[in-house]
Amino acid sequence: MAPEPRGSSTDEPEITDQSFLDANAQAKAHYGRFNLAVVGGTGVGKSSLVNAVFGRDLAKVGKGLPVTRGVHYFQDNSLGIWDFEGFEIGSRETPAEILRRNLHTISERPANEQVSVVWYCVLSQLPRLTPPDIDMIKELDAAGLPVILVLTKVDWSKNPVTGKRSAPDDVEEFRAWLEDPVDENGASIDIPIQRVILTSTSGKHGKGKGHGLGELVTETLALSPENEKDAFRIAQRLNLPWKREMARPVIAAAASAAAAAAAIPVPVADAAILAPIQLTMIGRISAIYDLELKTMLSAGALAQMGVQITGQALARSFLKLIPGAGSVIGAGVAFALTSATGEGWLRLSEQVHTGKLDIDKIEKSWGQYVPTFFDVVRKMTENRLTK
Repeated sequence: MAPEPRGSSTDEPEITDQSFLDANAQAKAHYGRFNLAVVGGTGVGKSSLVNAVFGRDLAKVGKGLPVTRGVHYFQDNSLGIWDFEGFEIGSRETPAEILRRNLHTISERPANEQVSVVWYCVLSQLPRLTPPDIDMIKELDAAGLPVILVLTKVDWSKNPVTGKRSAPDDVEEFRAWLEDPVDENGASIDIPIQRVILTSTSGKHGKGKGHGLGELVTETLALSPENEKDAFRIAQRLNLPWKREMARPVIAAAASAAAAAAAIPVPVADAAILAPIQLTMIGRISAIYDLELKTMLSAGALAQMGVQITGQALARSFLKLIPGAGSVIGAGVAFALTSATGEGWLRLSEQVHTGKLDIDKIEKSWGQYVPTFFDVVRKMTENRLTK
């Protein structure tokens, strides 16, 4: 015998933006921050590289903090950048000594500012590593920091038959040497580089998305500390599947919580009890996609969004179409509504994250991502099949 629905409430709970804001803040605190050190002289392409991978101009990442001469710290939500400037010729200190001093300064900073991975940038048009470069790489390694040597501004050529891209011969020869360095006498040289990655941040004639960046992102993640991998997945903007992999368990957990809340069927009038669960889910997904909805939407707009894309409004519209659903929401419908809402918000987040949806127009656009009747039915079917 089916359980009796709960009694209908005369006073519907007020939907506010607080569930979203609390969940968003907690998720950000949980995921933390990924800190990258970028070493290289002026003109090597550091800013372009950071912008291509993280969607942020190095000079405009939060507020630059001139911690000490020769190194600046830029922080923006999930990302921190330590920018090591080029080292001047004629200084009383060697580049390695300056770097050692700067690393000591960084070591005294808070834990959430400590370097995770280093990109040591070398201009591919000048494919050589000087003795000071080698000394600095050794200093970084001695500090326990994994170093990726990034050859920048590679002028790729494309095979017209295979479509495969290749770097100029001298750059390929330089990469081969870096992977097995020897001196002029053929004796091995110790250069503690973890990876060598060839990159360009734009295609030929300045168009396109460049090349080698996906490999750079993959290797950076592989070298990141385990407890900072998720922060890196959030900060980077090239690999959307990583973010989906993080978001889908959040959706599944929220859907299960909604189903539990409706284990005893609730009248449509009480469907607003699902809103906090769904707004919490949305807040966590927004953190994964590094979205600042608090600055993009007013508190009133966030609350109105909660009313329209969660709980009661959806239930009223869908229950009319679902045969035999009646006027109450059961666990299956609650699960499907929440799951479909999460998928819709995931799609919206990706559009904003990739720049395909202008954040200034989000208030007028998010209605397009409200789950449809067919989305909900599909989620109900999928849920039944997995049981």
